[in-house]
Amino acid sequence: MFAPFMLAPMAEISHRALRELIEGFTGGGQIEYVTEMISAGALLGGGPVERWYLDAGPCPGRLVYPLTGPDPDRLERAAALLDRRDCLGIDLNMGCAAPAIRRTGAGAAWMGDMGRALSMVGRVRKAVRRRLSVKLRLGPPNRGQAGPRETPRAGPDGEPFEYLARFCRGLEAEGVQLITLHPRLAGEKFKRRARWEYVEALRRELGIPVAGNGDIGSAAELLRRAKEGRAMVGRAAVRQPWIFAEARRMADAERSGGPPARRSVNLEETALRFLELLARYQPPEFHLSRARRFFGFFCGNLKWGTSVNNLLNREESLQGIERAWRGYFSAHPEESRLYGGGGM
Repeated sequence: MFAPFMLAPMAEISHRALRELIEGFTGGGQIEYVTEMISAGALLGGGPVERWYLDAGPCPGRLVYPLTGPDPDRLERAAALLDRRDCLGIDLNMGCAAPAIRRTGAGAAWMGDMGRALSMVGRVRKAVRRRLSVKLRLGPPNRGQAGPRETPRAGPDGEPFEYLARFCRGLEAEGVQLITLHPRLAGEKFKRRARWEYVEALRRELGIPVAGNGDIGSAAELLRRAKEGRAMVGRAAVRQPWIFAEARRMADAERSGGPPARRSVNLEETALRFLELLARYQPPEFHLSRARRFFGFFCGNLKWGTSVNNLLNREESLQGIERAWRGYFSAHPEESRLYGGGGM
């Protein structure tokens, strides 16, 4: 299945409530969804929260389970378990840059040992029948943080691009069917721009699809990147849950030869809908953390977004958050509807 638009895996964010919210705007199709990251060890050990991460709704046929862990045996066994579920595929995470993850040997640490990584991927490939993909970064964390030269043929720390290319050619040879590249080094923060020239260079090297992820902040940018190949969105899809629908609407307008119709989004009702979905699909112990993460991005649509977010963070229940949210729009009704802008 080809989906030009992809939702990025995000801790405490890419759960069913957000997926339902996004799907409500799109009306179905053209979006590949993902769950929160699943730890292979926790899954095999019957961790208490894994059952919520395994929820594949609302579209199992367009959902991927992202899997992380440092142990090849556990990754193989966990992937086999996920493969039995109704889903599109399984994604092996070799791109998470969180220090706590890398210290265990998981996430981006896998890129530091090509032979071991490819061996693990080969084992997982034999254990699963569904699509197998890998998400990674420009290079392993033990190769420094200075970054590559500004050319597609450069690699980590100015080393030849061949390291990344060889790594990905090895993944392709082991049966990986899709690679998603976040074109930053493992130790780089979001302030350093995502170098999409590496995504393009890697596409020329491989016979399998390469998706890009990083610095997509608007529907127009999403559509532009999707015309080049598959495009993954993270934070912007939380701030603008309508971003996929808007990009598709813009594409339809281009095909018809006319300008996109002016569209508005009711910000107050969108967030209230999210709170309703959160209460329906997530356990009470997740409510506050997931709500706070959502509003941390979504409040960026408001003139006084930082102040509103601080106000919501002081609430200790979804009901309190809802009251505070409604109270803001009672005082500022002019902000409830967003027209055209805000990345639309």
